[in-house]
Amino acid sequence: MTSNRLWAGAALLAALGGVAALAVADRSEAPVAARPPAERPTLALLTSLPLLFGESFSLDSGGSPALTRLDQRYKVVPIGVADAASLNDQTLLLMAHPRAQPAEALAELDQWVRGGGRVLLLADPRLDWPSARPVGDRLRPPPAFADTGLLAHWEVRLSGPDPSDATSAGRLESRRCQISADGLVAHCAVGKGHATIIADADFLNGEPQGLDLLIAELARLESR
Repeated sequence: MTSNRLWAGAALLAALGGVAALAVADRSEAPVAARPPAERPTLALLTSLPLLFGESFSLDSGGSPALTRLDQRYKVVPIGVADAASLNDQTLLLMAHPRAQPAEALAELDQWVRGGGRVLLLADPRLDWPSARPVGDRLRPPPAFADTGLLAHWEVRLSGPDPSDATSAGRLESRRCQISADGLVAHCAVGKGHATIIADADFLNGEPQGLDLLIAELARLESR
């Protein structure tokens, strides 16, 4: 585990607490149990990261450890854009370092959350995800979260990592959302729904502690 991920995992642990803290204290069981297939709710997934098929995007790449963990609790439904058509009948959305969304889709996403939707947004201002694809390749994840106004609309400000800090995670500020872990996590009530924003995505890259925390935070959103 890199120092970046160690820092992110520790900060997320402090932020999420509860179930996640118990999981790390007792590594004999996962923080949130797997569900039988018939009881798994749908989770919409929008991501630029190679979580579904690996970086080669081939059907034989086997996906990722993150997808394996998600599949134990959810029926994962990939979507290409966070618009009304894609979010219709969905209640839970994971946006894992997504590409820039069209303005119309952002407006529809906002309406969906305000109507009762729940979203976990991983918005990394400086992605530290290894890739064999050259910079500029359209299949390579963007180097930074492309915020085109959604966070400001939710009254959240995302800033990049401190240049003197060895970690790549960013910092969140807000006057209306609950900010945890020294600015790493924001929990926001948005209308009838909820948005959790984490200023990092590198912790998703296969580290067990990070995946425990991902599942714990999704479970927290489900309970809201």
